[in-house]
Amino acid sequence: MLKQRFAPRRSLRVALVLCALAPCVSPLGAAAQTPDDYNTDRERAFQLTNESRFTEALPLLEKLAGLNAKDAEVAFMLGFATLTSAKTLKTAEARQQARARAHKAFTHAKELGFKHPLLHSILESLPPDGGGEALYSKNREADEAMREGESAFVQGNLDGALAAYQRALQLDPALYEAALFAGDMLYKKGSGEKATEWYARAIAIDANRETAYRYWASSLMAQGKQAEARDKLIEAIIAEPYTRLSWAGLSRWAQENGVQLSHPRIEPPAPSKDDKTTTATDKLKEQDGSTAWMAYAATRAAWQAEKFAREFPNEKTYRHTLREEADALQQVAAAVRRQQKEGKIKQLDPMLDNLLRLSDAGLVEAYVLLARPDDGIIRDYDVYRKTERNKLRRYLSEYVAPKTGTLTGMKTSD
Repeated sequence: MLKQRFAPRRSLRVALVLCALAPCVSPLGAAAQTPDDYNTDRERAFQLTNESRFTEALPLLEKLAGLNAKDAEVAFMLGFATLTSAKTLKTAEARQQARARAHKAFTHAKELGFKHPLLHSILESLPPDGGGEALYSKNREADEAMREGESAFVQGNLDGALAAYQRALQLDPALYEAALFAGDMLYKKGSGEKATEWYARAIAIDANRETAYRYWASSLMAQGKQAEARDKLIEAIIAEPYTRLSWAGLSRWAQENGVQLSHPRIEPPAPSKDDKTTTATDKLKEQDGSTAWMAYAATRAAWQAEKFAREFPNEKTYRHTLREEADALQQVAAAVRRQQKEGKIKQLDPMLDNLLRLSDAGLVEAYVLLARPDDGIIRDYDVYRKTERNKLRRYLSEYVAPKTGTLTGMKTSD
Protein backbone atom coordinates (compact mmCIF):
# COMPACT_ATOMS: atom_id res chain seq x y z
CA MET A 1 0.00 0.00 0.00
CA LEU A 2 1.12 3.56 -0.68
CA LYS A 3 1.83 5.42 2.50
CA GLN A 4 1.23 9.18 2.42
CA ARG A 5 1.19 12.01 4.92
CA PHE A 6 -1.81 14.28 4.69
CA ALA A 7 -2.06 17.89 5.76
CA PRO A 8 -5.35 19.70 6.51
CA ARG A 9 -7.25 21.11 3.55
CA ARG A 10 -6.42 24.75 2.84
CA SER A 11 -10.00 25.89 2.38
CA LEU A 12 -13.33 25.59 4.20
CA ARG A 13 -15.17 24.94 0.97
CA VAL A 14 -16.77 21.51 0.55
CA ALA A 15 -17.38 20.25 -3.00
CA LEU A 16 -20.96 19.77 -4.10
CA VAL A 17 -20.34 16.39 -5.68
CA LEU A 18 -20.09 13.08 -3.88
CA CYS A 19 -17.05 11.66 -5.64
CA ALA A 20 -15.09 12.40 -8.78
CA LEU A 21 -14.37 8.82 -9.80
CA ALA A 22 -17.19 6.67 -8.42
CA PRO A 23 -20.18 6.85 -6.09
CA CYS A 24 -19.13 6.99 -2.45
CA VAL A 25 -21.74 4.45 -1.48
CA SER A 26 -23.75 1.76 -3.18
CA PRO A 27 -27.52 1.90 -3.35
CA LEU A 28 -27.58 -1.74 -2.29
CA GLY A 29 -26.61 -3.67 0.79
CA ALA A 30 -28.76 -2.39 3.64
CA ALA A 31 -28.11 -3.48 7.20
CA ALA A 32 -28.95 -7.09 7.91
CA GLN A 33 -32.38 -8.13 9.23
CA THR A 34 -34.13 -4.87 8.33
CA PRO A 35 -37.76 -4.77 7.06
CA ASP A 36 -38.43 -4.79 3.35
CA ASP A 37 -39.82 -1.26 3.50
CA TYR A 38 -36.53 -0.07 5.02
CA ASN A 39 -34.63 -1.56 2.09
CA THR A 40 -37.04 0.02 -0.38
CA ASP A 41 -36.77 3.47 1.19
CA ARG A 42 -33.00 3.13 1.43
CA GLU A 43 -32.61 2.31 -2.24
CA ARG A 44 -34.93 5.17 -3.15
CA ALA A 45 -32.98 7.65 -1.00
CA PHE A 46 -29.67 6.65 -2.53
CA GLN A 47 -31.14 6.83 -6.03
CA LEU A 48 -32.28 10.39 -5.34
CA THR A 49 -28.83 11.42 -4.10
CA ASN A 50 -27.18 9.83 -7.13
CA GLU A 51 -29.52 11.98 -9.25
CA SER A 52 -28.50 15.09 -7.23
CA ARG A 53 -32.03 15.44 -5.83
CA PHE A 54 -30.83 16.03 -2.29
CA THR A 55 -33.82 17.99 -1.04
CA GLU A 56 -36.10 15.09 -1.98
CA ALA A 57 -33.74 12.55 -0.43
CA LEU A 58 -33.40 14.38 2.89
CA PRO A 59 -36.77 13.41 4.48
CA LEU A 60 -36.22 9.77 3.54
CA LEU A 61 -32.71 9.76 4.98
CA GLU A 62 -33.93 11.37 8.21
CA LYS A 63 -36.57 8.64 8.48
CA LEU A 64 -34.01 5.88 7.81
CA ALA A 65 -31.55 7.28 10.35
CA GLY A 66 -34.31 7.25 12.95
CA LEU A 67 -35.15 3.61 12.19
CA ASN A 68 -31.56 2.37 12.17
CA ALA A 69 -28.93 4.48 13.92
CA LYS A 70 -26.21 1.94 13.05
CA ASP A 71 -26.38 2.28 9.26
CA ALA A 72 -23.11 4.08 8.50
CA GLU A 73 -23.90 4.77 4.83
CA VAL A 74 -27.25 6.31 5.72
CA ALA A 75 -25.54 8.48 8.36
CA PHE A 76 -23.06 9.74 5.78
CA MET A 77 -25.71 10.40 3.14
CA LEU A 78 -27.88 12.16 5.72
CA GLY A 79 -24.96 14.45 6.48
CA PHE A 80 -24.36 15.15 2.81
CA ALA A 81 -28.02 15.75 1.97
CA THR A 82 -28.35 18.04 4.99
CA LEU A 83 -25.21 19.96 4.02
CA THR A 84 -26.23 20.46 0.42
CA SER A 85 -29.90 21.16 1.16
CA ALA A 86 -28.81 23.88 3.60
CA LYS A 87 -28.07 26.04 0.57
CA THR A 88 -31.79 26.32 -0.17
CA LEU A 89 -32.67 27.76 3.26
CA LYS A 90 -33.60 31.43 3.49
CA THR A 91 -31.59 32.75 6.45
CA ALA A 92 -27.91 32.52 7.37
CA GLU A 93 -28.87 31.25 10.83
CA ALA A 94 -30.93 28.39 9.42
CA ARG A 95 -28.14 27.45 7.01
CA GLN A 96 -25.58 27.39 9.83
CA GLN A 97 -27.84 25.22 11.99
CA ALA A 98 -28.23 22.80 9.08
CA ARG A 99 -24.46 22.64 8.61
CA ALA A 100 -24.09 21.86 12.32
CA ARG A 101 -26.59 19.00 11.96
CA ALA A 102 -24.64 17.77 8.95
CA HIS A 103 -21.41 17.76 10.99
CA LYS A 104 -23.13 15.67 13.65
CA ALA A 105 -24.29 13.14 11.05
CA PHE A 106 -20.82 12.97 9.46
CA THR A 107 -19.24 12.43 12.88
CA HIS A 108 -21.72 9.63 13.57
CA ALA A 109 -20.87 8.00 10.24
CA LYS A 110 -17.19 8.11 11.14
CA GLU A 111 -17.90 6.57 14.55
CA LEU A 112 -19.78 3.76 12.79
CA GLY A 113 -16.73 3.00 10.68
CA PHE A 114 -17.63 4.69 7.39
CA LYS A 115 -14.41 5.29 5.48
CA HIS A 116 -13.94 7.54 2.50
CA PRO A 117 -11.49 10.40 1.82
CA LEU A 118 -14.43 12.75 1.20
CA LEU A 119 -15.67 12.20 4.77
CA HIS A 120 -12.26 13.09 6.19
CA SER A 121 -12.06 16.20 4.03
CA ILE A 122 -15.50 17.39 5.09
CA LEU A 123 -14.81 16.92 8.78
CA GLU A 124 -11.50 18.76 8.41
CA SER A 125 -13.20 21.76 6.82
CA LEU A 126 -16.64 21.89 8.49
CA PRO A 127 -16.72 23.23 12.09
CA PRO A 128 -19.01 21.47 14.61
CA ASP A 129 -21.13 24.63 14.93
CA GLY A 130 -21.57 24.87 11.16
CA GLY A 131 -19.20 27.80 10.74
CA GLY A 132 -19.75 30.92 8.71
CA GLU A 133 -20.47 31.38 5.04
CA ALA A 134 -17.60 32.24 2.74
CA LEU A 135 -18.16 34.19 -0.45
CA TYR A 136 -17.50 32.54 -3.77
CA SER A 137 -16.70 35.90 -5.29
CA LYS A 138 -16.31 39.52 -4.24
CA ASN A 139 -18.46 40.29 -7.26
CA ARG A 140 -21.93 40.35 -5.71
CA GLU A 141 -23.75 39.29 -8.87
CA ALA A 142 -21.31 36.41 -9.50
CA ASP A 143 -21.69 35.23 -5.91
CA GLU A 144 -25.46 35.32 -6.18
CA ALA A 145 -25.30 33.36 -9.45
CA MET A 146 -23.20 30.68 -7.75
CA ARG A 147 -25.73 30.34 -4.96
CA GLU A 148 -28.54 30.11 -7.50
CA GLY A 149 -26.60 27.32 -9.15
CA GLU A 150 -26.13 25.48 -5.87
CA SER A 151 -29.81 25.72 -5.06
CA ALA A 152 -30.76 24.40 -8.49
CA PHE A 153 -28.23 21.59 -8.27
CA VAL A 154 -29.39 20.19 -4.91
CA GLN A 155 -32.92 20.09 -6.28
CA GLY A 156 -31.80 18.09 -9.31
CA ASN A 157 -32.17 20.96 -11.80
CA LEU A 158 -28.90 20.42 -13.68
CA ASP A 159 -29.78 22.70 -16.58
CA GLY A 160 -30.61 25.56 -14.24
CA ALA A 161 -27.43 25.00 -12.27
CA LEU A 162 -25.33 24.92 -15.44
CA ALA A 163 -26.77 28.20 -16.67
CA ALA A 164 -26.14 29.85 -13.31
CA TYR A 165 -22.52 28.66 -13.10
CA GLN A 166 -21.82 29.81 -16.65
CA ARG A 167 -23.31 33.20 -15.85
CA ALA A 168 -21.16 33.44 -12.72
CA LEU A 169 -18.01 32.82 -14.76
CA GLN A 170 -18.98 35.55 -17.20
CA LEU A 171 -19.39 37.94 -14.28
CA ASP A 172 -16.13 36.86 -12.64
CA PRO A 173 -13.70 35.23 -15.11
CA ALA A 174 -11.34 34.29 -12.23
CA LEU A 175 -13.98 32.24 -10.40
CA TYR A 176 -12.56 28.70 -10.28
CA GLU A 177 -15.68 27.06 -8.84
CA ALA A 178 -17.88 28.47 -11.60
CA ALA A 179 -15.87 26.72 -14.32
CA LEU A 180 -15.47 23.57 -12.21
CA PHE A 181 -19.16 23.23 -11.39
CA ALA A 182 -20.22 23.99 -14.95
CA GLY A 183 -18.05 21.11 -16.09
CA ASP A 184 -19.51 18.86 -13.42
CA MET A 185 -23.06 19.65 -14.50
CA LEU A 186 -22.19 18.74 -18.09
CA TYR A 187 -20.58 15.51 -16.90
CA LYS A 188 -23.68 14.60 -14.90
CA LYS A 189 -25.79 15.33 -17.97
CA GLY A 190 -23.74 12.82 -19.95
CA SER A 191 -21.69 15.36 -21.95
CA GLY A 192 -18.22 14.19 -20.91
CA GLU A 193 -16.39 15.75 -23.86
CA LYS A 194 -17.94 19.16 -23.26
CA ALA A 195 -17.26 18.88 -19.53
CA THR A 196 -13.51 18.65 -20.10
CA GLU A 197 -13.51 22.07 -21.76
CA TRP A 198 -14.79 23.61 -18.53
CA TYR A 199 -12.36 21.64 -16.36
CA ALA A 200 -9.58 23.04 -18.54
CA ARG A 201 -10.92 26.54 -17.89
CA ALA A 202 -10.79 25.93 -14.15
CA ILE A 203 -7.19 24.72 -14.41
CA ALA A 204 -6.28 27.79 -16.44
CA ILE A 205 -7.60 29.89 -13.56
CA ASP A 206 -5.63 27.99 -10.90
CA ALA A 207 -3.31 25.11 -11.85
CA ASN A 208 -2.49 24.46 -8.20
CA ARG A 209 -5.90 23.17 -7.13
CA GLU A 210 -6.51 19.45 -7.50
CA THR A 211 -10.25 19.23 -8.04
CA ALA A 212 -10.57 20.00 -11.73
CA TYR A 213 -7.86 17.48 -12.61
CA ARG A 214 -9.67 14.82 -10.61
CA TYR A 215 -13.05 15.57 -12.17
CA TRP A 216 -11.46 15.58 -15.62
CA ALA A 217 -10.01 12.14 -14.86
CA SER A 218 -13.49 10.91 -13.95
CA SER A 219 -14.76 11.95 -17.36
CA LEU A 220 -11.81 10.34 -19.12
CA MET A 221 -12.27 7.06 -17.25
CA ALA A 222 -15.93 7.02 -18.20
CA GLN A 223 -14.80 7.30 -21.82
CA GLY A 224 -12.33 4.43 -21.37
CA LYS A 225 -9.30 6.72 -21.66
CA GLN A 226 -7.35 5.24 -18.78
CA ALA A 227 -3.88 6.51 -19.70
CA GLU A 228 -5.11 10.09 -20.05
CA ALA A 229 -7.01 9.77 -16.76
CA ARG A 230 -3.83 8.67 -15.01
CA ASP A 231 -2.00 11.72 -16.31
CA LYS A 232 -4.69 14.05 -14.95
CA LEU A 233 -4.64 12.32 -11.55
CA ILE A 234 -0.88 12.75 -11.39
CA GLU A 235 -1.43 16.46 -12.05
CA ALA A 236 -3.95 16.51 -9.20
CA ILE A 237 -1.30 15.24 -6.79
CA ILE A 238 1.24 17.77 -8.06
CA ALA A 239 -1.34 20.50 -7.48
CA GLU A 240 -2.14 19.44 -3.90
CA PRO A 241 0.04 16.54 -2.70
CA TYR A 242 -0.91 16.78 0.95
CA THR A 243 -4.67 16.29 0.70
CA ARG A 244 -6.50 12.98 0.91
CA LEU A 245 -8.65 13.34 -2.18
CA SER A 246 -5.69 13.89 -4.52
CA TRP A 247 -4.24 10.48 -3.65
CA ALA A 248 -7.64 8.80 -3.41
CA GLY A 249 -8.30 9.53 -7.06
CA LEU A 250 -5.05 7.92 -8.18
CA SER A 251 -5.63 4.98 -5.84
CA ARG A 252 -9.00 4.25 -7.43
CA TRP A 253 -7.48 4.47 -10.91
CA ALA A 254 -4.79 2.00 -9.83
CA GLN A 255 -7.35 -0.44 -8.47
CA GLU A 256 -9.32 -0.38 -11.70
CA ASN A 257 -6.21 -0.84 -13.84
CA GLY A 258 -4.35 -3.45 -11.80
CA VAL A 259 -1.50 -1.11 -10.88
CA GLN A 260 0.26 -1.23 -7.53
CA LEU A 261 1.05 2.24 -6.21
CA SER A 262 4.22 2.47 -4.14
CA HIS A 263 7.16 4.68 -3.33
CA PRO A 264 10.70 3.30 -3.66
CA ARG A 265 11.77 1.86 -0.33
CA ILE A 266 14.55 3.93 1.24
CA GLU A 267 14.81 3.86 5.02
CA PRO A 268 17.73 5.54 6.80
CA PRO A 269 18.73 3.70 10.00
CA ALA A 270 16.95 4.96 13.10
CA PRO A 271 18.94 7.19 15.48
CA SER A 272 20.28 5.59 18.65
CA LYS A 273 19.76 7.04 22.13
CA ASP A 274 22.85 9.25 21.84
CA ASP A 275 21.37 10.78 18.62
CA LYS A 276 23.94 9.10 16.42
CA THR A 277 22.71 6.89 13.61
CA THR A 278 23.10 3.22 14.42
CA THR A 279 25.03 1.68 11.55
CA ALA A 280 26.52 -1.81 11.79
CA THR A 281 30.05 -2.10 10.41
CA ASP A 282 30.41 -5.83 10.26
CA LYS A 283 31.80 -7.44 7.12
CA LEU A 284 28.39 -8.19 5.60
CA LYS A 285 27.30 -4.56 5.91
CA GLU A 286 30.51 -3.33 4.34
CA GLN A 287 29.91 -5.64 1.41
CA ASP A 288 26.39 -4.34 0.71
CA GLY A 289 27.23 -0.65 1.10
CA SER A 290 25.26 -0.04 4.29
CA THR A 291 28.15 1.78 5.97
CA ALA A 292 27.36 4.65 3.59
CA TRP A 293 24.44 5.51 5.86
CA MET A 294 26.93 7.08 8.28
CA ALA A 295 27.10 9.98 5.82
CA TYR A 296 23.37 10.54 6.32
CA ALA A 297 23.74 11.04 10.07
CA ALA A 298 26.82 13.25 9.70
CA THR A 299 25.17 15.49 7.10
CA ARG A 300 22.01 15.99 9.10
CA ALA A 301 24.04 16.76 12.22
CA ALA A 302 25.93 19.45 10.30
CA TRP A 303 22.69 21.02 9.14
CA GLN A 304 21.31 21.13 12.66
CA ALA A 305 24.56 22.47 14.12
CA GLU A 306 25.29 25.33 11.74
CA LYS A 307 24.33 24.83 8.09
CA PHE A 308 20.63 25.63 8.50
CA ALA A 309 21.40 29.04 10.01
CA ARG A 310 23.78 29.79 7.14
CA GLU A 311 21.45 28.59 4.35
CA PHE A 312 18.26 30.09 5.81
CA PRO A 313 19.36 33.36 7.47
CA ASN A 314 15.80 34.73 7.57
CA GLU A 315 14.49 31.81 9.63
CA LYS A 316 15.26 32.11 13.33
CA THR A 317 14.28 28.58 14.37
CA TYR A 318 15.73 25.36 12.95
CA ARG A 319 13.44 23.15 10.88
CA HIS A 320 13.96 20.03 8.81
CA THR A 321 14.13 21.24 5.20
CA LEU A 322 14.01 19.74 1.74
CA ARG A 323 17.60 20.85 1.19
CA GLU A 324 18.81 19.09 4.33
CA GLU A 325 17.09 15.79 3.62
CA ALA A 326 18.10 15.76 -0.05
CA ASP A 327 21.69 16.68 0.84
CA ALA A 328 21.88 13.86 3.39
CA LEU A 329 20.57 11.30 0.89
CA GLN A 330 22.87 12.55 -1.86
CA GLN A 331 25.88 12.22 0.50
CA VAL A 332 24.88 8.59 1.07
CA ALA A 333 24.67 8.06 -2.70
CA ALA A 334 28.11 9.61 -3.14
CA ALA A 335 29.55 7.34 -0.46
CA VAL A 336 28.08 4.28 -2.19
CA ARG A 337 29.60 5.31 -5.50
CA ARG A 338 33.02 5.66 -3.87
CA GLN A 339 32.71 2.20 -2.34
CA GLN A 340 31.67 0.77 -5.69
CA LYS A 341 34.66 2.39 -7.38
CA GLU A 342 36.95 0.90 -4.75
CA GLY A 343 35.41 -2.55 -5.25
CA LYS A 344 34.21 -2.87 -1.65
CA ILE A 345 30.59 -3.70 -2.45
CA LYS A 346 29.78 -7.25 -3.44
CA GLN A 347 25.97 -7.04 -3.52
CA LEU A 348 24.38 -3.62 -3.07
CA ASP A 349 21.58 -3.27 -0.53
CA PRO A 350 18.23 -2.87 -2.43
CA MET A 351 17.37 0.39 -0.66
CA LEU A 352 20.71 1.89 -1.64
CA ASP A 353 20.15 0.70 -5.17
CA ASN A 354 16.82 2.59 -5.16
CA LEU A 355 18.59 5.69 -3.89
CA LEU A 356 21.23 5.54 -6.62
CA ARG A 357 18.54 5.26 -9.29
CA LEU A 358 16.72 8.31 -7.96
CA SER A 359 19.99 10.22 -7.68
CA ASP A 360 21.00 9.36 -11.24
CA ALA A 361 17.55 10.45 -12.46
CA GLY A 362 17.75 13.76 -10.59
CA LEU A 363 14.62 12.92 -8.61
CA VAL A 364 15.81 12.80 -5.00
CA GLU A 365 14.07 16.08 -4.11
CA ALA A 366 10.80 14.96 -5.73
CA TYR A 367 11.00 11.70 -3.78
CA VAL A 368 11.58 13.54 -0.50
CA LEU A 369 8.65 15.92 -1.05
CA LEU A 370 6.18 13.20 -2.02
CA ALA A 371 7.36 10.18 -0.02
CA ARG A 372 9.10 11.63 3.05
CA PRO A 373 7.34 14.92 3.87
CA ASP A 374 7.11 16.32 7.36
CA ASP A 375 5.88 19.71 8.55
CA GLY A 376 9.23 21.35 7.81
CA ILE A 377 9.75 19.81 4.38
CA ILE A 378 6.19 20.61 3.28
CA ARG A 379 6.99 24.31 3.60
CA ASP A 380 9.47 23.97 0.72
CA TYR A 381 7.03 22.37 -1.72
CA ASP A 382 5.55 25.42 -3.44
CA VAL A 383 8.96 26.94 -4.18
CA TYR A 384 10.23 23.64 -5.64
CA ARG A 385 7.14 23.15 -7.78
CA LYS A 386 7.51 26.56 -9.43
CA THR A 387 10.62 25.45 -11.32
CA GLU A 388 10.58 21.62 -11.10
CA ARG A 389 7.03 20.58 -11.89
CA ASN A 390 8.25 18.16 -14.54
CA LYS A 391 10.45 16.32 -12.04
CA LEU A 392 7.47 15.81 -9.75
CA ARG A 393 5.55 14.52 -12.77
CA ARG A 394 8.37 12.16 -13.75
CA TYR A 395 8.70 10.78 -10.23
CA LEU A 396 4.99 10.02 -9.96
CA SER A 397 4.74 8.63 -13.49
CA GLU A 398 7.90 6.51 -13.49
CA TYR A 399 8.19 5.40 -9.86
CA VAL A 400 4.82 5.63 -8.10
CA ALA A 401 2.13 5.02 -10.73
CA PRO A 402 3.52 3.23 -13.78
CA LYS A 403 1.02 2.66 -16.55
CA THR A 404 0.98 -1.11 -16.08
CA GLY A 405 2.23 -3.27 -13.23
CA THR A 406 5.03 -2.34 -10.84
CA LEU A 407 8.51 -1.15 -11.63
CA THR A 408 10.90 -3.93 -12.58
CA GLY A 409 13.75 -4.17 -10.12
CA MET A 410 12.59 -1.29 -7.92
CA LYS A 411 12.13 -2.28 -4.28
CA THR A 412 9.01 -0.58 -3.01
CA SER A 413 7.58 0.43 0.34
CA ASP A 414 4.85 -1.76 1.84
